[in-house]
Amino acid sequence: MTETPQENPSAIRFRSDVTVELIKHSAADQDVLWAARVSTAGEKSLDELDRDASRSKGLINFLMRDKHGSPFEHNSMTFFVSAPIFVFREFHRHRVGWSYNEESGRYRELQPVFYVPAEDRKLVQQGKPGAYVFVDGTPEQYKTVDEATRESYASAYAGYQRMLEAGVAREVARTTLPVGLYSSMYATCNARSLMHFLGLRTKRDDATFPSFPQREIEMVAERMEAAWAELMPLTYAAFNTNGRVAP
Repeated sequence: MTETPQENPSAIRFRSDVTVELIKHSAADQDVLWAARVSTAGEKSLDELDRDASRSKGLINFLMRDKHGSPFEHNSMTFFVSAPIFVFREFHRHRVGWSYNEESGRYRELQPVFYVPAEDRKLVQQGKPGAYVFVDGTPEQYKTVDEATRESYASAYAGYQRMLEAGVAREVARTTLPVGLYSSMYATCNARSLMHFLGLRTKRDDATFPSFPQREIEMVAERMEAAWAELMPLTYAAFNTNGRVAP
């Protein structure tokens, strides 16, 4: 039986997926409406707090279409995310409207959980920057990727453990670890910042502007999008109707 990292901290685990959990939220379509109506109704905009948002879906679409963005900021969603470090390095480029707290390699011993691409992950890039596509790899290429990543991870983590056992500080020992190591974080955003993220980190034929995200961060984005769509269905519909462009 294979040992788990909890049973044996040096037992290496391999994953090909990501974890995204919506752990806390204050987000509804009504939030867009009262924020927008205060400009014309003042204190009477408070009436929107208890109204059926579906009666005002035209207003939400208008705000989205004409890029009146601030009403989409008066809400909050917090996600727990577990993904390879290289995903977070792309994710943290999104600064406006996002807050992050990530586990620290200085303050805890990092667990041996590593990313290995699944067999359906396209491996080969064809074309030049700005005009390229990814296609399936050959069986030999998949075998090479699988073997090389596993061997590299095992060697790197062994070196990490050796340094820790020798009394080397965690912040120094972690330098041997690759970006395929899984990390975890909390990420908090609002609908406007999430829409901007989705516009860049998902590839959709109905998007006004084409995007070519790395597949692993797109996996995270898809799970966030699904959670948000349930919380704010009218706002989500307007986002898609208007070309998936953040207002």
